[in-house]
Formats: sequence, C-alpha cells, structure tokens
Amino acid sequence: MTNPTTQIALKNNTGSSTAYAYITGLDINNNNTYAFLQPDGKTLYYPASPSQPQSPLAVDCAIPLGAPGSTTTVTIPQLAGGRIWFVVDSKLTFLLNPGPGIVEPAVTNTSDANYNLNWAFCEFTCYVDFVSLPIALELRNTAGATQTVQGLPTDGLDQICTQLTQQGASENAGWGKLVVKGPNGKNLRALSPNSGRVGDDQLFNGYFQSYVDEAWSKYTNTDLKVDTQAQWGVVTGRVTSDGLLSFPNAGTFAKPAAIDIFSCSTGPFSNYPIATRDEMGAIGARLAAAFNRSTLVANADQPDAIVNGQNNYYKTSPTNHYARIVHGVNLDGRGYAFPYDDVVPSGATGPDQAGTVFDGSPELLTVTLGGPGSSGSVDKDKDAVGGEDGKKKKEEKKSTFDFAGFFKKIMAALKGIFHK
Repeated sequence: MTNPTTQIALKNNTGSSTAYAYITGLDINNNNTYAFLQPDGKTLYYPASPSQPQSPLAVDCAIPLGAPGSTTTVTIPQLAGGRIWFVVDSKLTFLLNPGPGIVEPAVTNTSDANYNLNWAFCEFTCYVDFVSLPIALELRNTAGATQTVQGLPTDGLDQICTQLTQQGASENAGWGKLVVKGPNGKNLRALSPNSGRVGDDQLFNGYFQSYVDEAWSKYTNTDLKVDTQAQWGVVTGRVTSDGLLSFPNAGTFAKPAAIDIFSCSTGPFSNYPIATRDEMGAIGARLAAAFNRSTLVANADQPDAIVNGQNNYYKTSPTNHYARIVHGVNLDGRGYAFPYDDVVPSGATGPDQAGTVFDGSPELLTVTLGGPGSSGSVDKDKDAVGGEDGKKKKEEKKSTFDFAGFFKKIMAALKGIFHK
C-alpha cells in the first residue's frame, strides 16, 4: 500500500536567504482539485474560481527556504502532476482565471511577471523546457535505501550557455539563441529547442534535413529494426517507393522536420492510426530518440546500445546539441533533456540518461536548490562538435551528499507520491 503522505526536505544551497519554494499538484483524494501547499508545509490551499481573469491568489503560498544551508521539511499528500517551483531573490506570481484556471510562470512569454526572475521547477521529470537554477534529488525509501540525481554544478548554467554559444558559432546554427540574459546581462536561463521556437518559429528550420535524408537513403535498402520493448517485440521497417518509412501492419512515418524531432510529438510522431496507436507510439518514441541522439544512421538496431554506461549518443552533427551539452555539464551525466530521453535498450547497464528515481515505498525526498558545496565540477570534454562531441571524462566525485543538481524529469515516476 502506498503512503498517504510523504515528506520532502527542501535544502537551500543557493547562497541567498531569500529563496522560496512553491508546491503544486492535483489532489487525487479530492477529485483531482488543483492545490498549492501553504507555507506551514502541510496544509493545502484550493483556489476558488475568481470573478475576473488574471486575479491574484488569495493565499501567499511561498515557502521560505531560510538561510543558505537550511533545510525545510514539508509533508505532502498524494498529488498528480506535482511540481516544486523555486525562485531566488523574489517571489513568483501565480494568477487565476475563472474555472479556476491556474496561470503559471512561463519562460517563453516576455510579458509574464516572472520572466526576468531567477526561477526553475522540478516536475519530477527534466530539462525538456529550459535550464536555470541547479536542483538535485535524493529519494530514501522506508528500508533506508537511497537513489540520487546530482544535477548541475554551481556554475552549470554558465557552462551550458557558453557551450551553446560556441556550438552556434561553430555550426552557424541557432544554438546561441537559446541563451536568455537577465536585465543585469547575466545568464538567466537556457531554453530547449522546443521552447526557443516559441519566440522564433524559424529557429532550426531545415537543421536535421541532411541527416533525415541520409537515414531515408540507408533504409531504402536496409532493414531498420526497432525493439518496441512491449508486446509487439522487434518490428522491421523500410522506406518504400512512396517515400514513407513503413512498418508492416503498424503504420508509416514521413520524413520528420527539425521541429518534429525536437518535440517528438508533431508531424510523423503524432496522429497515429487508432488501431495501432500504441504500437506506433512505441516505435515513434524510439525513432525520435535516435534522431535526437543521431544514432539512427549508424545503427540499424534501435534503441542504440549502452554498454557499461557508455553510449554513442551525439557523436555527429547535426544532433541535439542542447541535450548533449546538458548531459555533459550534469555532474553525473543524467537529466531529461528531450521527450523520450528515457529510451534505453533492454538490459542496458550503467545509470540511465534520464536520471530517474522511483520507489513504491518512499519515505523522504530531499530536493536541493543550488550548486554543490564545493567549487569545481567534474572534468568533461566540452568542445563544440563535429566529431567527438559529447564524450565525457567521468570522474567519481566524493561529496558529502550535498547533491546539487537540476530539475524536471529527474524523476520519471515517483510511485506513491506523484502519479503521472
């Protein structure tokens, strides 16, 4: 039986005494009603429907995190779609529309009241939208076993922004446009390609075309085998005379554009036939991952192999350099950098790419805001690529479990706490 409540320890490692957390989600024991955890760390606030759009919350739900080094422990019930929001040196603005509809902070809306603030969220999922504040996780179960995701070093955002800028200059592509500066001229956040395209729908147009063409050419005369890792087993596809990648008795895929590859959910990766929707979804997820990691041409057996934690991801351009760089900067190389970044071959050894932690009997989830206690970071190969781009020199780092790292799909599923 899953626990009705779970404790979350929020650790402030930012160097700021004005850091706050907000915890939101759908209360599954109260008709999935949207709720905020109040500053007492145990009482839920259920916003009522306002009479006017863009109305403020009736309750200030900012949870103070105290002085640097402080830990604030809160208790949450079972929530669906749970998020922990963090902000430094200010408070976030959440608004209400009739319904009620919750207007959450947005990194792609320049008129949003929170746009120029230094904030992030841990969605118990990833870096799919953007990178900003370092956030790390440690999950301890009732038996005392722990799982951790270290995340970014203290200067992780600056490292990512520098490498995106370098990559953009190296390829004459738009990677540098993903860097967002704050009013003070410092790096505020790095957007994912999906988020970057919200403000510039021409960004990365045609970027993957040469790679897609190469893949289509190869699989016109070569079988592409995809392990669905489900009841359909390994399925085989080829590009047929109509120019579609065809998997008999399942469906077909047209050539994807860059936006389809980055989103993993548009163009050929959407609107699957109802009769084979689940099977096509399983195939599409693995194709999308292979395109983002640029392994589809090199390996006709997907998902691509991982041996002793080593993989062939991001070894050629074009590739998803945002994902490559994010993984490279993360202290343990883990973090959910694009949809389906959790795709790995069956029997893969070593830590997963996505940085998932889950347990059926959780006792305490520790979320650390800010970088590691000591300066410095794991040595990695961070050059702009064309060749050995994403190769990381792993150095085992012995820390005092200060865990500083990052957010969002750092937990693909936290059973018993947040039900996705």
